[in-house]
Formats: sequence, structure tokens, C-alpha cells
Amino acid sequence: MLSGLLFCRPSSLTVCRLWGNPSHLAYLAEALREKHSAEELNILVAKSNSGSYTYDGIETGAERVTQEIETLLQELERDGATIKKLSVIGYSLGGLIARYAIGLLHSKGWFEKIQPVNFTTFATPHLGVRTPLRGYHSQLWNAFGSRTLSASGRQLFTIDTFRDTKRPILSVLADPDSVFIRALSLFKNRSLYANIINDRSAQYYTTAINATDPFVDLDAVTIRYLDNYSPNILDSDHPVAPKPAQDQQSLYTRLSSSSQGLLYRVPLYTALATLIPVATIAWTINSGIQSFRSSKRIQVHEQGQGLDDYRLPLLLSSGSNTARSAMSGAFRRMNSTPGQDYLPESSSSSSDEGEEPKPAHSATTTTTTAANDSPPSLELKRTSSRKADFPTLALSDEQFAMIRHLDAVGWTKHLVHIHNVAHSHAAIIVRVRKPGFDEGKVVVRHWLEEGFEM
Repeated sequence: MLSGLLFCRPSSLTVCRLWGNPSHLAYLAEALREKHSAEELNILVAKSNSGSYTYDGIETGAERVTQEIETLLQELERDGATIKKLSVIGYSLGGLIARYAIGLLHSKGWFEKIQPVNFTTFATPHLGVRTPLRGYHSQLWNAFGSRTLSASGRQLFTIDTFRDTKRPILSVLADPDSVFIRALSLFKNRSLYANIINDRSAQYYTTAINATDPFVDLDAVTIRYLDNYSPNILDSDHPVAPKPAQDQQSLYTRLSSSSQGLLYRVPLYTALATLIPVATIAWTINSGIQSFRSSKRIQVHEQGQGLDDYRLPLLLSSGSNTARSAMSGAFRRMNSTPGQDYLPESSSSSSDEGEEPKPAHSATTTTTTAANDSPPSLELKRTSSRKADFPTLALSDEQFAMIRHLDAVGWTKHLVHIHNVAHSHAAIIVRVRKPGFDEGKVVVRHWLEEGFEM
């Protein structure tokens, strides 16, 4: 689950990813090194969760990488290095592992010695990967995907039960009473980068921690970009707005364009009809093999020495745990079946009376939770779409709770528009050196110039 980077002295960074390979983050690391010398910055490429080790679950991956981080920090201290600051970056699934790992580091007292500065995720599925859309393909994805990726798959589809909490691990990670949210709130800067289209691994709503998706039909919206990063980074203050009805294409124009596109795609669909059954069989066989190997690795990991240091209390207050646990079964049932595309307008009544809902397309959350402040309470109500420009997705109540609690910590959300390739998940961090991924270099430049503080 992790190919990663940790940056220490005065700061550090951890980078992780599903089916990760350290080479995937090579461009990101090189760009950071080019800007900051080895005297300023130490860089660790975390290797403990490379390749199929990503099947082993978020907590297992986080415990591995935390050991890797602590080993480096202890070595630097023995060498006489003065370690002052810590920064963490997570890519894809690695962002979830990073959120767990910082909770462990905080619990072990590291943040009393080192100042947490930057926490950044790229294309991380903070709300999991369960699709909220209707249809047989969504139902197949939710059922098939969750059962073919071992522990990680169950966690990403929120059908797992994490230890004695009786809740999915993603819910625990976002619990305001957890060490994970407390640790996250200690970072001076929290930011995320989310693809608005063509992310086949993690959809916009989950990577942007958002209850809406304004980018389903780009012809129906006006996108605003930052001047120095156009047309790849959206303006965080006013990223998107619906076009007036008269400016949108007519139904005839859209149908004609759709029909022409369908004709061009006929050969592709014909090929897919042949390849998909073969690929599905191969995927299933490989997933079975990897799941078996993963279960064996997890057993070995659980028997390893030093794990007691990481089996610390994860929830700092248990006052509302009983109510949460009682609702967890209903949550899992909701997550195992597809819902409707959007919530009906009448659902807006669930919002607080008189509360002014935040515009659904806003890219920046400004509410912050200081380390000693009382964390936001767990109120499982659906985000209102009453006054939003875009309809609210039919997420589960638990996912709406995750959105509220993560937003309450405070994030700067950078929305990314990759135009030139249909695999924006890889392009956002230039995972492979090829011309089609050059737009990712703009994203990395923005992060270095605007999102990474020394």
C-alpha cells in the first residue's frame, strides 16, 4: 500500500499508493529535492508496502511505515541531526495509510518533539471507493471489487469491521474523538489534490471529500483556472459554476454529439466485449492468489515484535461509541447496495433549521480545529443540497459524517483538470515519464510553490 517518501530535518514526507512502487513517486521526490537541498531536507522513500503488500489493510500498512519512519528518525537523532519539522504526503491509498500513521506517531509522542507542518494527499479516496450511482455496473463494482482486494478491498468499500470498534476503519479514521483526527488537526497546513475527471481509481467526490460532483457534464459548467497554472489547477475560491440554460448545448446538439461518439466507440466496445470476460477471469484468479498471500502476511505481521507499541487507544472518548456501534450494521448494509444517483430535493429538510449550507462547489474549507479545541460532534445528518448549485450524491449517512468531520479539521482543496490522458490518477503526480503526463508537472509545481511550506 505504500511506496512512500518521508522528509525530515526540518520536515518529512511519506508517500503511499495502492499497488505502489517507489518509482511512481520519483518525479515528485526529484522535484522536491531540486528545490530543497539535502542540508535543508532529508527524504525517505518508504518501501515497506510496495507491490502486492497493498492488499494487507490500512492499519497493517500504517504500522509498517510507522516503524520505517521511527527507524529513520532515531538514526538521524543518533547521528546528531536536529529534527524540527515533519511533513507527510500520501498518494492514492497511501493518503489513508498516512492518516493512520500520523495517529500512531502522535500517540507515541513524536509531535511533542517535532512540529507537524504539511499534510497533503493526491488522489486519495478519503470516503472509500464505493460508487453511489445506480445501475448493474455499479452494483457489480461494489460487490465484486470489495471481495477481491483482501483486507484493503473490504476497507475501501467500507464493509469491514475494524477491531473492537464494530465500525469500518474509514469511519474510525474520521472520528473526531480519534487519535487520527487529533493528529491531523496538529498539522499547520492540510491540503489535497483531486482530479475532477477521468480518475478511474478514485472518483472526484471521494478524493475531494465532497458530497457533490459538479463535473459530471463539463459542457454544463464554467470552469475557472488559476492564472499561473491554467488550464490544470482550478481557482480554489470559485472553481466552477453552472452555465445559464441558454449557454448550454441544445438537447439535439448533445444527442448528435453523443451518437457520433458512440459510432467511433463501436470498435472499442466490440474489443472490450471479448477482452473483459478474459480479463475478469484473470483478475479473479490473481486476486484470489494475492488475497491468500495477504492473509499469510497479515498473520506474520500480527506475530511480529514491537506491535504492542502501536496497539494504543485509538478513540480518546467513548461517550458516543454505543450509539455509533448500534448504527454500524445499518451503515454496512447501505454500503453493500447501490443507491440512487442523487438525493431528492426533499432530503434538504435534514439540515439544521436556519443553517446556511456551504456551496457544494467550494474547493476550500476554512474551519480549523486546534489541538486543544473540542472536536466536532458526530451528528449523522445528510448534507443539504437545498441551496447548492449542484445536487447531492446519494452517499451513505456514514460518508456524509466523514465529510463533515474531515472538513471540520480544515483543508485547502486543489482541484485538478488533466486534459490530455484518460488516466488522470497516474498523471496527477507524473507516475510515468511520458509526454502525456506532462500536465502532472504543473500540479507538482503548484504543490511546491503554493502547498509545501518549509
